[in-house]
Amino acid sequence: MNLWEGILLGIIQGLTEFLPVSSSGHLVIAQSIMKGFHQQGVLFDVMLHVGTLAAVIFFLWNDVSDILKSLVPQKWHPNPGTYNDLIIKSRRKTAFLIVIGTAFTGSIGIVFKDSIHRLFESVEIAAVMLLVTGLLLFLADRVKNTVRTEGDMNITDAVIIGFVQGIALMPGISRSGSTIAFGMFRHINGETAARFSFLLSIPAIIGATVLELHYVESVSPGEMIVYAAGMIAAAVTGFLALKLLFFFIKKRELRIFAYYCWLLGVVTLIMKTV
Repeated sequence: MNLWEGILLGIIQGLTEFLPVSSSGHLVIAQSIMKGFHQQGVLFDVMLHVGTLAAVIFFLWNDVSDILKSLVPQKWHPNPGTYNDLIIKSRRKTAFLIVIGTAFTGSIGIVFKDSIHRLFESVEIAAVMLLVTGLLLFLADRVKNTVRTEGDMNITDAVIIGFVQGIALMPGISRSGSTIAFGMFRHINGETAARFSFLLSIPAIIGATVLELHYVESVSPGEMIVYAAGMIAAAVTGFLALKLLFFFIKKRELRIFAYYCWLLGVVTLIMKTV
């Protein structure tokens, strides 16, 4: 893999991590086309996710900052006069739900880690899972009365969305698409579901990075430059993709991404069978 291929894959990751079309599915398909592509474990893919992690933290910085501040005891708060008990309670509840969701995601990731790695070797599985992602998005777009907000979310929501995020470790299942869809199936407002989905992705990406760090020793300095370039490309395009996604969520146009997933999945399967 050369520098330009690394940047190209970073752009693909940045665009598809947040747009509900499965970044893992796109990466598997793109990497299968690149002759001689090789990486240690899935370290390169994880580094691309680190780039999108930076994008989501920057995009949701107010939410992330408020949650972190809510965890600081009042007596240690830098501005005690701005300490609002209702806001702090709400932010702490969100933090608790993120922990619950992360526990379910992490359990699936740890137990099925080796099986998930093997799935990344199959373009056909990624293509089929893209069809599943398209179905979830299409159905989510048809759900009515998605009126629940962050304050209405409960432990059941966190368990379901966390479990779905764990399943989305499979290539072709969009993490953002599936978690937002199931949030909407729970009648959670689309924007609220998206914000919780991306906040929930933060510990998941950090955990995946830690699990793959042992591969760093096997990567040459030249390869690390390519990996870093891909990570930066993913961060920049990821931020732009977030803005675009929230625009489509407000318009209730998720079915557009469903059509795209179906088209890509079908075309990929046809190409692999010809």
